[in-house]
Amino acid sequence: MSLDTIFSLCMGLAVVGWIALVLSPFWQPRMIQAARVIACVLALAYLVQMFTITQPVEGGSFTTLAGITALFSLPGNVMLGWTHFLAFDLFVGSWEAEDAAKIGVAHWALLIPLALTFLIGPVGLLTYAVIRTIHLWRRHGRLL
Repeated sequence: MSLDTIFSLCMGLAVVGWIALVLSPFWQPRMIQAARVIACVLALAYLVQMFTITQPVEGGSFTTLAGITALFSLPGNVMLGWTHFLAFDLFVGSWEAEDAAKIGVAHWALLIPLALTFLIGPVGLLTYAVIRTIHLWRRHGRLL
C-alpha cells in the first residue's frame, strides 16, 4: 500500500471521528465512543506502521533536535508521526467532549476547542482547559 493511500485512509478515519465529536450532543455517548474506537484503530495503524513503513536513519534519535530531524527525513517515518498525532489528538478531543458533557459546558462552547485540538492539538487542549476552568469557577465558585 502506498504512503499516499495510508495517509488518505488515516486522515479519513480521523475526520469521521471528529465529525462524531461535533455531532456528539445528538447521540451521546455513542458518538464519543465511536471517536474513541477510531482513535484506537489509528493506534493500531500506528503499531502496524512501526513495523512496515518506518526505516532507521543514520544519526536518527529522540534525544536531540538534529536526531529527530533525521528521523523525520523519510516519508514513512513522517507518516508514522502523523498517525501518532491523529490518534492522540482524537482521543484528547473525545475526552474534551465527554468531560464537557459531564460538567455541563454547552456544546457550542466546545466547538472551537475541538477544532483547535484537531488542527493544533495542544492549543485546543489549552483552550478547553481555560473554558473548563471558567465554567467550573462560575458554576461552583471553585475548581472541582
